[in-house]
Amino acid sequence: MRLRHIEVFHAIMQAGTVTGAAQILHISQPAVTKVLQHCELQLGIPLFERVRGKLHPTPEAQRLRVEIDKLNRDLVSIRRLASTLRAGESELLRLVSTPTLGASVLPSAIARWSRAYPQSRCTLATNHTREIISALLLGEADMALSLQDPRYPGIVADSIAAGPMMALCPLTSPEGAKGGALQVSEITTPLIAMVDGDPLGHLLMNVFDERDIHPESHITVQTYQLARALVEAGAGMTVVDPFTAATADRARVRVRALEPAMPVQLYLLTAVSAPLAQSARRLVKFLGDSARASLASVEG
Repeated sequence: MRLRHIEVFHAIMQAGTVTGAAQILHISQPAVTKVLQHCELQLGIPLFERVRGKLHPTPEAQRLRVEIDKLNRDLVSIRRLASTLRAGESELLRLVSTPTLGASVLPSAIARWSRAYPQSRCTLATNHTREIISALLLGEADMALSLQDPRYPGIVADSIAAGPMMALCPLTSPEGAKGGALQVSEITTPLIAMVDGDPLGHLLMNVFDERDIHPESHITVQTYQLARALVEAGAGMTVVDPFTAATADRARVRVRALEPAMPVQLYLLTAVSAPLAQSARRLVKFLGDSARASLASVEG
């Protein structure tokens, strides 16, 4: 039996007449009759007997009905899911980001997405890029945000925004006394540095090495948010990604672009084997908008 045969059979069983079945299916009565005849021809058995204008199912049809009722329930569920997906809502969207992006780009994007699609649901988590890769490959997350392209098999990295690394300087420091671009050679305030292995920290150290610059540094941290908080407390200056820089307290911190410029990419990470649903693709747009707004606030 084909799916159309099953739909017509189920409608006739519900209505008891060809006319009633046609009304249920929103098709013509001759169309219902034609599908039923074709179904019986393929099966090689009659499914209904006509008695005083009504169709009465044969014993074979009664046996078929039990299984077809189960299938119809599944079809109803599929239609509901398709309708949900068409409306931009998914069962559950699982998003993971690095801590920095979770505190900067994510909140405003999620707020706008939730207002635009109030029936959508998501879970949010933060982790480091290594753990994010594992979650994507194991199917424990649908999408992720990172400042790194992991270049890992099975992972797709799409850049959705880009901006330069920024210096955060206490207003009381020489670097914080004026605005404009800050030459790396002009840094005299003790630098709050990132731990070894941090990609952005490594990029900054390479620039220092190329110019034979040796900044003073007594504090090393693991996260950009902690570095920002220490600068706000007056513990030194630091260099961070532009998204973290956008969250700095301008009453205590001067945000300055660095020279030479060191670009930072914001990547959307997904698994090759799991294309994004429509609801997720809509969230990606809000994430990009939020990231660009952050960039505008520090570059403007």
